[in-house]
Amino acid sequence: MKLEKYLKEKIIYIILTIFGIATIEILLFAYQISIGIRIYVAITPLFLLCICIGIEYYIKNRYYKELKGKLDSLDEKYLISELLLTPSFEEGKILKEVLQDTDKSMLEHVNRYKYNQEDYKEYIELWIHEIKMPIATSKMIIENNKNQVTESINEELNKIENYIEQALFYARSNTVEKDYYIKRANLKEIVNNAILKNKDSLLQNKIELNIHDLEQDVYTDSKWCVFILNQIIQNSIKYSKKEDKKIEIYSVKKKEKIVLYIKDNGIGIKKGEITRVFEKGFTGENGRITGQKSTGIGLYLCEKLCNRLEIGLELNSEQNIGTEVRIIFPKSSFSDIK
Repeated sequence: MKLEKYLKEKIIYIILTIFGIATIEILLFAYQISIGIRIYVAITPLFLLCICIGIEYYIKNRYYKELKGKLDSLDEKYLISELLLTPSFEEGKILKEVLQDTDKSMLEHVNRYKYNQEDYKEYIELWIHEIKMPIATSKMIIENNKNQVTESINEELNKIENYIEQALFYARSNTVEKDYYIKRANLKEIVNNAILKNKDSLLQNKIELNIHDLEQDVYTDSKWCVFILNQIIQNSIKYSKKEDKKIEIYSVKKKEKIVLYIKDNGIGIKKGEITRVFEKGFTGENGRITGQKSTGIGLYLCEKLCNRLEIGLELNSEQNIGTEVRIIFPKSSFSDIK
């Protein structure tokens, strides 16, 4: 609170006080009162007004300065009403009551929103689990009636399964801390599970796999990590070249981390688009020209989940050369990625 601005707010009181003193001085002049008394009568009200304004400014300035300091130190600004002390002046009391009422109303609104969001999330998860049953049944029917048509149907069912899994992980991504368990996991098993999920697509697209140096243990949640790796492998398949298709997966043990590399020799990513591949909904030039329908959710989800699991995710690519994705695991569950 600046003094000059505060005095501007008090300008009416100052003007009225000066007007009152001037009026009294005119009346005293008619009665021939001594100059000493007239000076005393003129100075005393001004002196008392200055003291009142000074004390009021000191009290309010200290209170609002403390309020601003507490607000700046808070990450959740809405909690400020819980830290406010009841001030001695009426304006501050009213301000505290208003903030507390506003905070209460906001919390009620947030809780209502959280309930609706949780209810919707539960419905999505239930729907996803229910839809898996007819898909599994359809796959069993296809397995017993193999031909060119059913193989094509099976491929489309695999795509549906991927989109369903993507929707499930997307629904859980904001509350991943409630659904993951960090423990020692074998990197080779994680990679093999992700490869198994894409077995049909890899065979159909005649992609050569080169998997090596995966006998490493990492600290992560296997289920979430398989999903992340699955999304990356699907992108490698989706944006592969027409001939001589290759994917190489291996790990390198470094001083403070273990890095899992996923390399392909696909069509790559345009240089100006590399920094945007993790944006939600971004499909880029590849999503438009390859004829592949892309949602732009896969890599966005991968980065989001990696951040939650505290593992690193990096991507390099060169157009018409290929793409390299690096998943960086800390050496222990308590290590920071460096």
